Amino acid sequence: MRLTILINGSDPTVNHDYAVLWLDTEQGRWSREAHEGVYLPPWGELHDQDGVTELCAPSADSPLCTLQGLHVDRRQHVSSSQGAAAWKSERTQSPMSGFWRLQAVDRQPVQAEHSIFGR
Repeated sequence: MRLTILINGSDPTVNHDYAVLWLDTEQGRWSREAHEGVYLPPWGELHDQDGVTELCAPSADSPLCTLQGLHVDRRQHVSSSQGAAAWKSERTQSPMSGFWRLQAVDRQPVQAEHSIFGR
């Protein structure tokens, strides 16, 4: 299953930083589709820890970003459509907070035309 997630700052009317991510729950990976201000690398791995989805760099255990309340169970039920997000500022390395919102759910198997995960 593929989820499309929007992450943005605590007040998007003032701070226009955002990231759009594609989460592949079957492969346990994510990719960055677009971003401005919320910097994350092009792709990484997903870890689900007690209802918190952690976005990690490839082969890393420490999260780059956490999505509170996002959990996908074995039956492909998504626990929530929005919640709190936390990450570090690329410029200052200080903690940042905002929100994530579920934009789309694709339950059909998806074969990417140019998969970065195959590398």
